[in-house]
Amino acid sequence: MVRHTARGVTGVEGPPYLVAPAGGDVVSSAARLSYALVTPARDEAEHLPRLARAVAAQTVLPDVWVIVDDGSADSTRAVAQRLAVEHPWVRLLHGPPPSPVESGPIAFGRRTGRDSVAFQAGVASLDPLPDVVMKVDADVTFASDFLETLLTAFGQQASLGIVGGTCLELTGGAWTERHVTGAHVWGAARAYRRACLEDVLPLERRLSWDGIDLVQADLAGWSTRTLRDAPFRHHRTEGARDGARARVWFAQGWSAWYMGYRPTYVLARALHRAWRDPAALALLWGYVRSALVRDARHPEPAVREALRQHQRLRSLPLRLREALGRR
Repeated sequence: MVRHTARGVTGVEGPPYLVAPAGGDVVSSAARLSYALVTPARDEAEHLPRLARAVAAQTVLPDVWVIVDDGSADSTRAVAQRLAVEHPWVRLLHGPPPSPVESGPIAFGRRTGRDSVAFQAGVASLDPLPDVVMKVDADVTFASDFLETLLTAFGQQASLGIVGGTCLELTGGAWTERHVTGAHVWGAARAYRRACLEDVLPLERRLSWDGIDLVQADLAGWSTRTLRDAPFRHHRTEGARDGARARVWFAQGWSAWYMGYRPTYVLARALHRAWRDPAALALLWGYVRSALVRDARHPEPAVREALRQHQRLRSLPLRLREALGRR
């Protein structure tokens, strides 16, 4: 007898299966999964055509690709409209109106989670919600089998809730892997299983929302993975739109305080990053200042505690090896 659970299907022989879509049969292959792409886009007219070429070349095309224009001042909207004419599965959506702070410089919008807001608006427009929803930023590209590889991963692991590829950034003229620690998944190109996405919604409206939802997924019983054999190219260095490097790291410290990071982990991270980027020391000041003024912390103690468990002193050598790509 096949028994459906919130995390997959149990009681059957053979390979793991995915959660059955509402009113349908159990899905066992990438080709039978429905999926949608959502791309938050603010002033991305330069990057969208390149991403569109990568999406159009995929071995498994999306049912729909929602491009959410988040108050662009360039020709992003016109580019998206042209793509919608060229491809019947492309749809342009106008994002929610920003607050006065969010409508200012892009860096301010990022700190208040505008990409999270735009992504959720795209998700809300999907009716019905497909088996898999993928968030793909406008400034990435990938090989023709990238999206199919992410879909296939869900079929190989019934408990997998969020999966993404390995991030490559152009450094010194060469595409170089950006390593992650623990079960982190890059926010620029990641896929959510429908049931997992429903578990973590609504997403935080702030910087580091794409780290908080990973913890929430873990607490809900899901696993998360980065596939090192599924690289994507990030054509704009992380934080490039966030202003001065010290300001970027300061904001990271502010987020670390909110998420409940251990002080020892913050110190170790800042020193490790400062070896290549001295501005990373501002991470310490962002964290300390938030502590001094008693900034808000994440309201769920379980989320803060789960993060701290991964940051214990005994775990630091493992986190360092992961950061160096020595898993």
